[in-house]
Amino acid sequence: MSTATLARLRCELLTLSGPERAELAYELIQSLDAPVDEAAEEAWNREIVCRINQIDSGQAKLLDRKEFQKKIQAPFLSL
Repeated sequence: MSTATLARLRCELLTLSGPERAELAYELIQSLDAPVDEAAEEAWNREIVCRINQIDSGQAKLLDRKEFQKKIQAPFLSL
């Protein structure tokens, strides 16, 4: 594709509404991704459902932002 064609498309696409541009951007990014690994996607979906169930049942211990930051930074503070 020539630079002129790309510039023309860019100008035209920027006239789209925000939601239209967002939808197009999403589709373009999806087109760059590798093919979906169905088994991995299914495993992640099961894991997500499991974690949601743990939260809903009270089995999961949730952290507030400050606690989370402390846990993440702790290994680096001891270097």
